[in-house]
Amino acid sequence: MNKIFVGTMGWGYDFWVGNLYPLNTPPGKYLNEYSKHFNTVEVDSTFYSIPHGEMVENWKEATPKEFIFSAKFPQSIIQDKMLSGAEEETRAFMKKISLLDTKLGPLVIQLSYDFCMEDLHLLEKFLGMLPKERRYVVEPRHKTLFDEKFYAFLRDRGVCLALVDHPFMPKIQTVTTDFTYIRLEGDRKKIKGITGKAEIDRSADLKLWSERIRKFHEASLDVYVYCSKFYSGHSPSDARTLLNLLNID
Repeated sequence: MNKIFVGTMGWGYDFWVGNLYPLNTPPGKYLNEYSKHFNTVEVDSTFYSIPHGEMVENWKEATPKEFIFSAKFPQSIIQDKMLSGAEEETRAFMKKISLLDTKLGPLVIQLSYDFCMEDLHLLEKFLGMLPKERRYVVEPRHKTLFDEKFYAFLRDRGVCLALVDHPFMPKIQTVTTDFTYIRLEGDRKKIKGITGKAEIDRSADLKLWSERIRKFHEASLDVYVYCSKFYSGHSPSDARTLLNLLNID
């Protein structure tokens, strides 16, 4: 049966103590406490470096059986090397992140802003070297990739197109595989995200997203939704609002 997963981008924020985590919660207990509220998280730290195996095992042990981790591929692979000549790093990342076993959800390929349609052969080669049993998401940023040709490319390879709520990104609802992946980013130039509370009212936007999510779910898609701290300023509140709108405990 298809499922809906709702969470935030990251969990290791001390400014959530007192408004999500109980007072005096030590950093080492953040993830365990987080998993009492949400059934998934997008790991942001993997974008900056390949995690140590012991760290990944600790994530696995700190969360319930049904909890799901999505994760970004490291920027050293995706953006610094533009997917080319990164076989060793990719194998190392996949080996470490796969220690999550059944708790590993979609893996996100967040393309650089200058990765355009002319570079599609690099993405094709990169996807070809990845394990087939995993789910993959591509987040395009260059304007040439917001095109049916690119969407067809992803469909043919069973790869998900990320749907991103960002002021400078196109508003699309295109589905390219048997699940959809939604990133509620917000505007980093207007939102601090470190105050421990919402800075703007996003209730109307979240209601609209809940309606879209419900339609995706009714179409037999798994749905993964992640809220950034820059969306309203307090991503746990945004995730909770979505769960309430969707009537998910």
